[in-house]
Amino acid sequence: MDLSPAPAGWDPAAALEQVKARVHIAEAASGRAGSGVRVLVATKTWDADAAAAVVRAGGTLVGESRMQELDIKGEALRAAGARVHVIGQLQRNKAATAVQYADCVQTVDHARLAERLSRLCLEAERELDVMVQVNVSGEDSKAGVHPDEALAIASAVQALPALTVTGFMTIGLNSRDEDAVREGYARLREIRDQALIRSERGSVGLGSAWELSMGMSQDLEWAVAEGATMVRVGTAVMGPRPPA
Repeated sequence: MDLSPAPAGWDPAAALEQVKARVHIAEAASGRAGSGVRVLVATKTWDADAAAAVVRAGGTLVGESRMQELDIKGEALRAAGARVHVIGQLQRNKAATAVQYADCVQTVDHARLAERLSRLCLEAERELDVMVQVNVSGEDSKAGVHPDEALAIASAVQALPALTVTGFMTIGLNSRDEDAVREGYARLREIRDQALIRSERGSVGLGSAWELSMGMSQDLEWAVAEGATMVRVGTAVMGPRPPA
């Protein structure tokens, strides 16, 4: 698999600071100043040196979409001190790579994948954080469970050994309509809030499911305004993505 090196003159520290500044401004504008929204850098199609450079520059939270790439970059990311999240659709036959290198799988969208991850984690004698991916936009091109099924899936996953549901993830509506995009993000926040409320009442065991992974380079401000705890950025830090 051919992966691209960092472009000449690229300054990952400066790029990260620009994104963090956007996040801080968005927090303040939405009444969430100091809420600590984290930036996850998506390094899809970039090589191990470029990904590790981001980590050394302070972008320790890294997202990988393809397990073939994670096989190549995993050791370098680990050596650099990255915390790796799987943010692309994960097939069950690639789950072993996720268990080997990832700290969190954000894209759990069916019970069979969760069961596979649980079995592999038990074999590896490790724990794994996971999120439930929800399709809030209703677009056929996007993965994720239906919003009405999200809490049931999350509860079933939480019941599996070696897995902890830490929250919910979504890919926003592909639109420039701010109201429409934010409506989807608000729906994910409502799902998360219901999980926490029901946990307080003892009806579900999802007290750790407080994360909201939503928003990307083009719409992170809208996601922060709707309660994101983590935004996933690629081009805003890495620059234009090279051909896959």
